Amino acid sequence: MAADFVVDTKEAAERGMALIGRSVVIKGELDGSEDLTIEGHVEGKIELRDHTLTVGPNGRIKAQVFAKAVVVLGELVGNINASEKVDIRDNGSVDGDVVAPRVAIAEGAHFRGSVDMQRGSAKPAPAAPVVARPAGPLLDSTVPSQGRKVGA
Repeated sequence: MAADFVVDTKEAAERGMALIGRSVVIKGELDGSEDLTIEGHVEGKIELRDHTLTVGPNGRIKAQVFAKAVVVLGELVGNINASEKVDIRDNGSVDGDVVAPRVAIAEGAHFRGSVDMQRGSAKPAPAAPVVARPAGPLLDSTVPSQGRKVGA
């Protein structure tokens, strides 16, 4: 339930977590190197590649999201790319495509989009090296005697 989610700002600061409050509106790119909880409105792009983004129950996001983990209790419109997990909680709402190795959608949550559960550790095998070999002898067009009869 949304009322159960309360952020203690002192605890958040001690844990190295930033908080964007209800009255804050951000338009543009948001880039950070700490966990972030959003209770306000953000529109644009959010990059927290090594950290967790939490969209609080009052949070309204319209953005492309790139993070280690994403927890949605509010509303997120846009695509999500997470290297570890996406968790859409009860009353949370996501309209967009999700790419993450682990995805959880709680009963009572809203989701519209596609899910691609790529494994983070799975990498394509390297291609075999290609060795170029000439089909025949190389000819130098600047030397008159190569490849043709002189005086013919």
